[in-house]
Amino acid sequence: MCRLFAIRHPEKISMTSYLEQFARIAQQSPEYQGHGWGIAYRVDGQEWAHDKNINPIWEDDMRRFPPTDMLIAHARSAFRDEGIVVENNMPFYDDDSIFVFNGELQGVRIREEGRIGAEKIFNFIKRFNRQGDLGAALQKGTEQLHKRTRYVRAMNIIMTDKERFYVSSSYAERPDYFQMVVKEGRSVIICSDPFPGESGWHPIPNHSLNIF
Repeated sequence: MCRLFAIRHPEKISMTSYLEQFARIAQQSPEYQGHGWGIAYRVDGQEWAHDKNINPIWEDDMRRFPPTDMLIAHARSAFRDEGIVVENNMPFYDDDSIFVFNGELQGVRIREEGRIGAEKIFNFIKRFNRQGDLGAALQKGTEQLHKRTRYVRAMNIIMTDKERFYVSSSYAERPDYFQMVVKEGRSVIICSDPFPGESGWHPIPNHSLNIF
């Protein structure tokens, strides 16, 4: 299962220390998170840059990324160690939204385009975004996925319309691993785990949709 991270700040700042913290979380995870990683970050206004790497996140140099005021990142743990190619790394994105996923769905009954299950889930959710309301689309899409899945071990999703984060969290087991956390102050920081030694983190409730 993967690790997720997103941050928004009022102005552009260096994200090096935040990304290094996220890399340490991935490296120290009880499950291997070294099947590559990816990031999307805001460059200017509505312009976003994307970067994906097949190497483990903790082997990358986070100083190479410029200051930004918003980013979303994903460290991958490939299901059954399959499909380990950079094209399968998240974030997945289109012109309107960016998507990262962590979880496992067993017995999913949907027909959708996508190389891996997470990409199919992204494309499925986009079906419901007809009115430009990403939060409503995420709510409707995840509701339908629950109905069409035999067992949802976990389904944690962060999406952004490039202005706000939409976080859907659901899990049936292992809250110590699947429950995401958020820290709100000048920055809004969402992560699969709190940064070690830092206070102020709060759990994101199970079976919830949150907008930050």
